[in-house]
Amino acid sequence: MPPSPRALTAAALLVAALAACAAPAGQGRPEPSRTQAAVPPDRPVSSPGLPGMPPVLDPQDVYAADRPGKLAAAVRGFPSRVYVPNTNSNTVSVIDPATYKVIETIPVGNQPQHVVPSWDLKTLWVNNDLGDSLTAIDPATGKAGRTLDVSDPYNLYFTPNGKYAVVMASMDRELVFRDPRTMKVAKTVPVDCAGVNHADFSADGRYFIVSCEFSGELLKVDTEKMEIVGQQRLPKQGAMPQDVKLSPDGGTFYIADMMAHGMWVLDGEKFTTPELLPTGKGAHGLYVSRDSKQMYVTNRGEGSVSVFDFAKDELTAKWHLPDGGSPDMGGVSADGKVLWLSGRYDAEVYAIDTTTGKQLARIPVGSGPHGLAVYPQPGRYSLGHTGVFR
Repeated sequence: MPPSPRALTAAALLVAALAACAAPAGQGRPEPSRTQAAVPPDRPVSSPGLPGMPPVLDPQDVYAADRPGKLAAAVRGFPSRVYVPNTNSNTVSVIDPATYKVIETIPVGNQPQHVVPSWDLKTLWVNNDLGDSLTAIDPATGKAGRTLDVSDPYNLYFTPNGKYAVVMASMDRELVFRDPRTMKVAKTVPVDCAGVNHADFSADGRYFIVSCEFSGELLKVDTEKMEIVGQQRLPKQGAMPQDVKLSPDGGTFYIADMMAHGMWVLDGEKFTTPELLPTGKGAHGLYVSRDSKQMYVTNRGEGSVSVFDFAKDELTAKWHLPDGGSPDMGGVSADGKVLWLSGRYDAEVYAIDTTTGKQLARIPVGSGPHGLAVYPQPGRYSLGHTGVFR
């Protein structure tokens, strides 16, 4: 049968989609007192958290549950693996991080973009974007299970209370709130920006910031009402925002931009015009270290990773991959010692020592590796993407 109009649109934009998302560090902030209940006076008092959201462990660090070894009971028996979706090969490569070798290749749907841990940590969802489906992988066995029909699942997130999955339906121009287990639609929110892409949630879970890569815009979405409450165009011609990440203190959102070659620094509460911090050519992915002191910024266009220090509010290092590369999406190992990244245009995966920045391994995988997931990781629940844990 002839292809659908959306499939033709998707094919026409495939090249653009693939091109898109397609000095030692100083002393960090002192550890806050665990008995301290109030938010420090120099920070605004946040509203009560999203109903049903697990309480924040530390008001000064939303990633406090992500320390090395803090594996939830639900994942402690899972083997350590790196799951790599290959968008052009329609497969997921499974890497054993102990040997740096691919131990299995799993056939999935058309154009898998990201491997996403579920809110309850029990399932990995492969986002088959052009296949209009999600394939479940059991992280206890590494085997593929059921496949669910879901329109245009470019990326996938979960509300902090676990009530909804949120599908970033890029070509459909929709945010689709779904049941997190059955994926039955609860509410569809049309958007008038192009390329809804990545997101992250505020510390209280009451809103989230979404990047629109093809129109260079940001959205602010009320989580409970499931409504867009803010929209702005980034102040740079040709901006192409990608990954979004909240600062440990919950005060700032960072948005990587592969055409502005840096990351935007945004006050999410005020949603005022953000400022650009240059990092490197093709800034793409953002990953917080296990001690919450640093963030790794992948510069896909120049084969490097920039290291951002939260306390200093500045870049402190840049690691260049030997022989270049195209570092894209990934995650940090459970012990915090290795940063795993897909090489989007080089059919390979990079393992990087987070202490020295040295490349530990370069592993051949399928064509077009994208949103790889390191699993399991510490944390109480998953907000989605390649593993954003709180």
